[in-house]
Amino acid sequence: MTNMEARAGHWDERYRTVGADRVSWFEPEPNQSLALLALVDAGPSSSVIDVGGGASLLAGRLVERGYRDVSVLDISQEALDAAKTRLPRPDAVTWIKADLLEWVPDRRWQVWHDRAVFHFLTDERDRATYRSLLHRAIEPGGAAIIATFDEAGPTACSGLTVARYNPKRLIAEIGPGFTPVGSGGFDHVTPTGQTQKFTWIALRANGDTEPRV
Repeated sequence: MTNMEARAGHWDERYRTVGADRVSWFEPEPNQSLALLALVDAGPSSSVIDVGGGASLLAGRLVERGYRDVSVLDISQEALDAAKTRLPRPDAVTWIKADLLEWVPDRRWQVWHDRAVFHFLTDERDRATYRSLLHRAIEPGGAAIIATFDEAGPTACSGLTVARYNPKRLIAEIGPGFTPVGSGGFDHVTPTGQTQKFTWIALRANGDTEPRV
């Protein structure tokens, strides 16, 4: 079994055994994400990719608001299938079943949204891959919205160790090529009633993105 197959199997099993609306990261409404999209001036004409979007309701809410170019990338087919069942028109969204660490984007988006992927990248080589993807997948002048567990947040999720950040450290980790638009924190209440502290940053690409490959 390859590393990619093992990672996909881990998340598929999580969704099968716990349920798409009972996993700890589920939220009944993606209000924080919608507010951050507004912060970076995203609108119906914006192209948006939700990285690690899984079974989130965000894609559906964007379609309801008139967004015409929405993509969701996730390693778990179980998660993507659950997300599709929530939409009257699943074909209104582009679904990408891929391991982010091995994915090669074939286009660019104006907004990159990652609510809870980056904190799983505890290896510097994986974080370097992520940074490279940001430069290759975001249009010059586009935006990146990234959220992770806060330094006071959980130390693990779904049996995996995570990295925790404050806004300053997270901005520094993403590195050059982006200008901060805003940063802060929020509390996420899990389906079991636990409160998890998150950090978020919103960045604007400076225009020195790498060419597509």
